[in-house]
Amino acid sequence: MGDVGSVKRIGLISDTHGLLREEAARALAGSELILHAGDVGKAEILEKLRTIAPVVAVRGNIDTGAWAAALPMSATVEAGGGRIYVLHDVHQLDFDPAEAGYGMVISGHSHRPGRTEKGGVVYVNPGSAGPRRFRLPITVARLEAGAAWTVEWIDLAETRR
Repeated sequence: MGDVGSVKRIGLISDTHGLLREEAARALAGSELILHAGDVGKAEILEKLRTIAPVVAVRGNIDTGAWAAALPMSATVEAGGGRIYVLHDVHQLDFDPAEAGYGMVISGHSHRPGRTEKGGVVYVNPGSAGPRRFRLPITVARLEAGAAWTVEWIDLAETRR
C-alpha cells in the first residue's frame, strides 16, 4: 500500500502479541489507515484490523511462522503530504531517515508510548496494545494530518466499559 497521500487520519498500533482488545478496535475506529509496528502475534489480528481500515503491518521479533513470512521488516507509506517509515525496533534503523526524505518513523518493540524529534524527523511509538507488560500502559495512538501531524495516545485501560 505505499501511496495513500490523501489519508489524514492514521491509527497506530504495536505489540498486540496475539491480543486485539475491543478497546483498541474502538479507539482505531474512524482511521483511514492503520499502521501496525510489529509483534502482531497471529494473522487474525490483522484480519480484524482490516475490518476497520486498510492495514500496513511490519514483522516484529515474535512474528514467526508461515503467516508472518509475508510481513515485511519495514514499510514506507506516503500519507498526509509526507513519507512515513515503519519498522518494529527503532534501534535497527540503519540509515538517516531525514537524508532519505522521511518526516516520520513509527516503531514499537519497547512497549513505551512516546514521541521525540531528531533532525526534523518525528519518531512515534504507539506503545503496546497487547497483554500488559510490567507497569507500562496499554495504548494505541492516532495521527491527524494538518499543518503538521498531531499525535494522540489512547490509554486503553481508561476506555474500558
